[in-house]
Amino acid sequence: MAVNGQGTLTAQDVMRDAPVIPVIVLNDMAHAVPMARALVAGGIRMLEVTLRTPEALACMEAIAKDVPEAVVGAGTVRSAADAQAAARAGARFAVSPGFTPAVGRACRDLNLPLLPGVATGSEIMMAQEEGFNALKFFPAVQAGGLAMLKAWQGPFGDVVFCPTGGIQPGNAADFLALGNVACVGGSWLVPGDALAAGDWARITELARSAAALRPAR
Repeated sequence: MAVNGQGTLTAQDVMRDAPVIPVIVLNDMAHAVPMARALVAGGIRMLEVTLRTPEALACMEAIAKDVPEAVVGAGTVRSAADAQAAARAGARFAVSPGFTPAVGRACRDLNLPLLPGVATGSEIMMAQEEGFNALKFFPAVQAGGLAMLKAWQGPFGDVVFCPTGGIQPGNAADFLALGNVACVGGSWLVPGDALAAGDWARITELARSAAALRPAR
C-alpha cells in the first residue's frame, strides 16, 4: 500500500487503514490544517472532506499541501466534474453517496480510488459490473443497518462495505463486528462545536478512541 507520496492506493487500502473514516464538513479554510493534524495525531489519516461547502476544495488542497501524513479524499462526489475538481485539489480517493457508471469511469480515468455508495442489491450488482467490490453502504442505518449487511453476506460474499449514515460511537463496534465490514464512516470525529472552538485536543481524543476500534477482518 502506498499512502504517503506517490504510488498506487486502492479502495481496499483506504477502507482498511483505520476502523473509521471521518466524514468532514468544513466551512472555514482556517480549520482544515489544524483539524487534519489533530486527526492524524489520534491515528486517523484517511480524511473524507465532503463537497458540501464552497470551501471544501480549498480545504482539501491545504491539507494535501501542509499535512503530508494525511491522505485527503473527497466525499459527496456526484459527477465526473466533482471527481476531476477533487483530483486537482489533491484528493487521493473519492466517496460517492450513490453510484453511476460515469462517476466510476471518471475516477478510474483519474486513478482515483472510489468507494461508491449503494443501498440495494441492484446497486451492488451495478457497481460490481463496473469492477467495484469495496463499497459504501449509505445511508446505512436508514437503509437497513446491521440486518441488511447480514443479509448481503450470502449473495454478496465477495463485497466489503464501509457503512456510513447513522453510525455513532454507540453502534460502530456492532457494525465493525460483521465479517463484510472493513470500516465505518462517521461525522462524530469532527463535531461542529469542536471545529468552531478550535478544540483540536478533543478531535485528537475522538480520533484515538475511533482508531482503537477493531474490525472483524
